[in-house]
Amino acid sequence: MILHVKNMVCDRCILMVRQQVENLGFHIDEINLGNVQLNPQPSVAQLAEISTALNNLGFELIDKGKDQLVEAIKTEVIAIIHHNNEFDNKLRIIHLVSEKLQKDQAFLSRLFSDKEGITIEKYIIQQKIEKVKELLQYGELNLNEIAYQLGYSSSAHLSAQFKTITGYSPSLYNASATGNRKPLDKVLK
Repeated sequence: MILHVKNMVCDRCILMVRQQVENLGFHIDEINLGNVQLNPQPSVAQLAEISTALNNLGFELIDKGKDQLVEAIKTEVIAIIHHNNEFDNKLRIIHLVSEKLQKDQAFLSRLFSDKEGITIEKYIIQQKIEKVKELLQYGELNLNEIAYQLGYSSSAHLSAQFKTITGYSPSLYNASATGNRKPLDKVLK
């Protein structure tokens, strides 16, 4: 049985979910961001126990097809922006997500907007800004390099978008060291 888990956004999340599910006595055949393949199939009572245990850690089981697809969109966006420095900056992220999920871009955009109350483009921008914050805090790349890495046309475009979202210019944010980064699963909230 495959369980679909909301809010799994990093390798640490995978470790936490694995540990919790295995502590409940289940063997995991495969686990990756958003999905856990269990063996044996849990009963309804066991599924409720798994759900409660995961909820205590900030995760949530998803059982509706459209909700699963929205979570898959989020997972792919996060993977592209935060875990893949090799993506082609000339391709739009929604195009990459559409290819990966084998769904029409317009359909994915409508579904995401309907379920989350925000356009997928705005969600992508918010995720990019969180990545910019991370890269600024590391101090290894300058703003031009960060803009190029994340597919911005220029550092000026990145700076304007950063200020619109955060209220700070990238240099002011970096100088203030406010550290007000959001967890990736809380970007919409």
